Parts: sequence; structure tokens; C-alpha cells
Amino acid sequence: MEGVDKEKVQKVIYEMSKGSKYFENEQRKEALMKQKIEHLCAQCVTLTDNDISHFQKVAEKKMLELEASRDLSKIWLHTDMDAFYAAVETLEDPSLKGKPLAVGSMSMIATASYEARKFGVRAAMPGFIGCKLCPGLVFVRPNFERYTHYSELTRKVFHRYDPNFVATSLDEAYLNITNICIERGITGEEVATELRAAVHQETGLTCSAGVAPNRMIAKVCSDINKPNGQFILPNDREAVLTFVSTLPIRKIGGIGKVTEQMLRQVLGISTCQEMLQKAAFICALFSEGSADFFLSVGLGLGGTETPEQRQRKSISCERTFTATNDSSFLFEKLANLAENLTDDLQKEGLKGKTLTLKLKTADFEVRTRAVTTRGYINSKEDILIYATKLLKAEMPLSLRLMGLRMSQLHDEKDNSSTSTQKTLDIFFRSSNNNLNVNGTNVQSITNISGQDSGVTSKDEYLVNDAGTGVSTDQQDFFVHDESTFIPEQRSLVNYSNEADLTNPVISDGLGGANLDDVTPSAKVMNAEKLYDVGQLTSYEATASSSKPGQQLWIDDYICSICGFELPPGFEEERQEHSDFHLAESLQQEETVDSKRPISNESRLTERPCSTTPTPKKKLKSSKEGNHIPIDAFFAKCNKNL
Repeated sequence: MEGVDKEKVQKVIYEMSKGSKYFENEQRKEALMKQKIEHLCAQCVTLTDNDISHFQKVAEKKMLELEASRDLSKIWLHTDMDAFYAAVETLEDPSLKGKPLAVGSMSMIATASYEARKFGVRAAMPGFIGCKLCPGLVFVRPNFERYTHYSELTRKVFHRYDPNFVATSLDEAYLNITNICIERGITGEEVATELRAAVHQETGLTCSAGVAPNRMIAKVCSDINKPNGQFILPNDREAVLTFVSTLPIRKIGGIGKVTEQMLRQVLGISTCQEMLQKAAFICALFSEGSADFFLSVGLGLGGTETPEQRQRKSISCERTFTATNDSSFLFEKLANLAENLTDDLQKEGLKGKTLTLKLKTADFEVRTRAVTTRGYINSKEDILIYATKLLKAEMPLSLRLMGLRMSQLHDEKDNSSTSTQKTLDIFFRSSNNNLNVNGTNVQSITNISGQDSGVTSKDEYLVNDAGTGVSTDQQDFFVHDESTFIPEQRSLVNYSNEADLTNPVISDGLGGANLDDVTPSAKVMNAEKLYDVGQLTSYEATASSSKPGQQLWIDDYICSICGFELPPGFEEERQEHSDFHLAESLQQEETVDSKRPISNESRLTERPCSTTPTPKKKLKSSKEGNHIPIDAFFAKCNKNL
């Protein structure tokens, strides 16, 4: 979009959107960004000379450590298809060649041809604004089956050069070409030229490529000579530092509009090299993870190892449409989404337990509603039953976007439903549950999904929720019994390839909390005493919202529950991660409900009613005797039982 009159484009966007819901939403976002900037400016003013001197030493130490990790032995290639959707449509219909083309609708443009971009038309722009900028703009409806077909053709080419290539979207991929360069005795430039020619021969489409010592810089390089070009950065430290010295920070993946404005207005940083010049202030104002990322950018450092392939955590689909409150249209759209989600799940041979409904209202407020089913599902009928209940609970309302996501996935071919290895805590809990006071074996208590549950949870998590039929003005949450059981097979935190390809950037936000030493029975407390965490009223539906103050991300990138880090740019991955904790909370509640009658009865049998508390036994000092061998401990337990 070089040569475009950006001021004219901004003026048209302002005039066309003024007074609309989109305009109001943008104003709210601008106000939030202004608050963050003012907060950082206030922190910056309070820094003394001693503070700055201290953080300068911290920054210098960090930079030495980061520099020591520099790896110039790898050659990475990033390839990006040129105006992919528009190019595919032009290839299928040659009459569109040379015309300003937009793939999308009046509501939203998915991509634009280079002819249209000369007028300022771009992706993620409303179609009616695109028409104002370019009166002769031609619209074509998206055809994702067609785009997927051509994407598969390109990936066959990529596989020849790197069998472990990382595809980040239909039209982008990272390739580690180190081995092929060594094996064939050719340079990265020759590989890029050969690969681009092979893609064109296989698909009839063009792509651009960038070659560099790491993924971060390779992505920047692929954008320099677009379209149908390439840029090669040698594996030399001085060449890398020279390249990033004048590179605008917005060119770096992970630095978006908000972060750019924060760095520019608070610290006067506009290029990557200035990151190093203001290193002390960066370490003083931002978290350790964020500071490491910014300093890595200034040094031109990025990932050099192929990211580990992670198991897929969720499958989703969503659709944008003109804002409407027509219930029949919305439920019809929901049925289409359920069908699409079913096709994707069955194609991958997966089933899921947690279904999330995503809604974007006419006011651009984003809501998510989640439900955990009793068993794994992947049929349209089952999905639609739960999705319909979630949507009905929100009606009436006017929507402009709707989506469905299935998480807690389970491979249909995998019959194992529990972990292969149990912890010592699980063993002890299982032993206690399976034996009553008389030593008689009691049937193992299972959770809703029929899986043994044997871990005592000491920490309970607060989860955002707006359950059906409850006023959103109420700010309540449940705190559960310490004897809550967690299913043994619970998975780890959500990961994705995309999250591995970038470093976290943080900005201000709010986090949740957990509680220790709660009372044995569930209590309802006022959330204003702790955090504004919304409501949790039923195990059948939980939710999270994009409203400020209801986030579960500390500093807008650290999960307050498990500490996992995801930058703001990875919205889908962040939502999947939140879904995991929602599902975990639901399973805990379901298990408590199913076990509580037996648990209470067991307590009555084991302990006679008494108002006098039983004194705790004093722990024997290690000096008073030898330690008991673990074998003897198990033998003693068996005798007592």
C-alpha cells in the first residue's frame, strides 16, 4: 500500500463510520489505550536516578544473556502467498484480472487485490468503506473449499524442502532449509528462488519469500519485495543488527497498534534499535517476559528451533453477517455453524466435551458461553441441542457475528480415557475412597464421564460466568469444598504452534484469584470484595466476556490460574485456554455433586458427632527416631484398614 494517501483514507473511514456502533466501539478502545498510556507515563515519572541506574544494570545483564543465545547456524525461510484469496479467484475467473477486486461482502473484506490496495482498500475493512475509496471495486464471495485446495498444493511443495514445516495459515509457512542447503550445497537465496518457481508451477499462483537466521526476521523479510519477490538476510551478526537498526517496531510480529502507541508515546520508541537505547525504562515499566521480548527484538533475535508439534486443543468456526435481531435467521445460522463444526470434527476423527458459543453484538461486545457435556460428542444434532440452549439464554439480542468452538477433544480411535501414569496423591486418594471404615471394598466413585477421580484439589479457581436466567448486575461466585475431586485425565494448558512462533507482549489488565482454606460447604460471596469476576451460578453454563475488568489475564498476557503466557494477538488461543479452565471448573462441580452424598455419609460413619475438636497429633521429630521406610508405611496402612 505504498504511495496511498493515508490521510485521505483515514478521513473517508472517519466520515463513513462516524456515529455507527463500530465508531463507538473504536472510541471505547481508544479510551482504554489512552488510560494504559497515561498509567505508564505516571510510572515513568516516578522513576528516580537510582531506579534508572538499577534497571540499566538489569537490562545490560539481560542483553548479555540474550546475546549469548544467538544462533546463526540455522537458515529459515518464510513464504507468504500474494493476495491469496484474490489471486485464487482471479486464477479461476481470468476476467477479473487487472480489476480492483475484494473477496468478502459489504460487511467485511477478507482480502483485496493489489489493484484495489492502491486505493487504500485492505483486509478487515467494511465493504461499504471500500466502495467509497474505490468506486469500481468488484466483490467476490469467499470460497474456502477452493482456498483450502490451493493451500494443500502449496504445502506439498513445502514438504519437499522441509517435512516439518510450520504452516501458520492457509497462505503462510515457515521452513527450516538448513539441511537442504547443506545436503545440496546451495544457498538460501537459491532455495527461495527454486521454491517460488515450484509453487507457481504447481498452482499458477505467486508467493514472496524471506530468508534469515531466525523466524522473526524471516517473516519481516518476506514482506519487503512483495509481490512475487524475495529478500535474503545473511547469517551474520552485523548484518542482522544493521537490518533491525532502522526497522519500524510495527513490522515485528507481536507488536500491534496498542503496543506501538504505548512504546512510541511513553518512551519515544519507533525503531527496533531504540529498544536497546531505552532498555532501562523497558525493564522498569514492563514485566520480565515483555522486557525479554522487546530486547530480543532490538538484538534481532528470534526462534531458531522447529516448534514442537502440539496436540490440537480445539476446532472452531465463525461467521460475520449484517447485524440483525431476527431470531429465525440467527438459529438458521447456528444450524449452519453446527454442521460446519461437525464436518471438521468428523474429518479429523475427533469428539469434544466443551462447546463454546461466541457472540458479537451489534455494539461490538463479544460474549462467550460454554457448556460441558456429559460425554464426548461430534454429531450435528448433539452440538445443536447444546448450542441452541446457550443462544436461547441470550435472546433477545442483535448480533453481527456468531461462532462455535469445540474443545476438550478426544480421538475416536483412542480408547484410553485416563492417564497412563498415576501420581502418589491419586494412589492414596483412590485407596481411601475404595475402602470404608470396616475394610469393605466400596464401589469406585466416578465423575459424569465415567472416569475415576482421585486428586484432592487444594486451590479452587474463580471463573467468569453469566449463567442463564441470572441478572448480570449480580456479581457472585462460588467457592467450593476442599474435598473437590479433579479428573485424573485433565490435560495441560493449551498450546499452539502460533503461540510458539512469537514472544509475549504485555499491557495492563486484570486477573482472577484463587482461595485457600475455604469452608467445607459451598459459599456465595460478593465478588466486589476480591475481583469483578462475573457470575457462576450453574455447572451447565459458564462464560467469559471481553468487557474490561472481567479478564483472567494478568497484565493482559499471563493466565491468572496457571501462569501460562499468551500475548494479546493470539485471541483464539487465549479463548481456547480459557475454555480449558472453564471445562475443568465444570468437571469439578459435576464430580462434587455426584460424590457429595457418599462423602457425607462416609464422614458420619468415620467420626462420631462431637462439638469438641480432636487435637492434632504432634509430628515426631527426626531426632527422636529413625525414619520409617516407605514399604513399612504401606504395610502399616494395610493393617489399619
